[in-house]
Amino acid sequence: MSDREAPRVFITYAHESPEHKEQVRRFATFLREQIGLDVHFDRWYDNKRRDWSAWAIDHLTNADFILVIASPAYKRRADGTAAPDEGRGSQFEAAMIRDNLTKNLRRETERVLPVVLPGRSIEDIPTFLNGYSTTRFHVEEFTEKGVSELVAAITGHGQYPMPERGPWRDGAAPARPQVLLANGLPWLDRSSDVRSGSARIDGVHYGDSIVLRPTLFTAGARGFVEVDLGRAYRRMTSVVGVLDDAAEAFQVGHFRVYLDGSPQPESRAALGKPGTVEVDVTGALRLRLEMYRPGVVASPLLSGVLAAGGQSSRLPELAWGNPTLY
Repeated sequence: MSDREAPRVFITYAHESPEHKEQVRRFATFLREQIGLDVHFDRWYDNKRRDWSAWAIDHLTNADFILVIASPAYKRRADGTAAPDEGRGSQFEAAMIRDNLTKNLRRETERVLPVVLPGRSIEDIPTFLNGYSTTRFHVEEFTEKGVSELVAAITGHGQYPMPERGPWRDGAAPARPQVLLANGLPWLDRSSDVRSGSARIDGVHYGDSIVLRPTLFTAGARGFVEVDLGRAYRRMTSVVGVLDDAAEAFQVGHFRVYLDGSPQPESRAALGKPGTVEVDVTGALRLRLEMYRPGVVASPLLSGVLAAGGQSSRLPELAWGNPTLY
């Protein structure tokens, strides 16, 4: 069946009274004319002599869906309690449906749909269709709304499709979108030589990083930024490392997180050997990220003198690569 081809539907029912036959005819007509399903119904095929058993086999075999119209007579005939000569056609069709269910229960459970029309009840569904433990379709009126559940089972398009699943989060706090610290939150405070920007760490480009590359006359030994979390986040992650284009290759960067003034375990990184920092920030108001290089000359004048003399000024060239809050 192509995407544009209407599902083929076969209706099986009991010829138990003129009123019931007319109700089923109106139902079949509504599904074909108003809903657009390719419905097949025996009273539309009485224009010539037929082998009705062969006709039923064809439809029961090739239909995409079979609608079993619940009624007391159909239940008797399907359950095997009717006399052998009562409703031979519906007995034959029900027997074939039972056989197909035995052959492939999962497939046929989705394909064979018990329908309860106005004036009927769940008690009229044949026992082998398990009316109480499987889905049945009550049609209270011949309108689009009245057949919406039935049509959803045929088309596979339910009224309430399952939404896309968001990222799983351990705990009761609601999931929040990730926020990049470099540009997603205002900085409450920072050291003079820290900036936001891109950084390349061990060959990887991090476009939203916090970078420390002081001038020769730096006024402080540590770079830092502080942000207000407002107890709104649960986790912070970042790659930390020495910048790939660092002028001095043999340096080790030290990185530390402070939560409301409380220090967390320190991480270290060298050129070509970055680290990963992941911190639980649940309930924290203020976050501080620090980075420094041990042994940095405290005096800006002495730093400049060392550099002019060809000696190491030991200034850090470090970055927090894409620090992110969740």
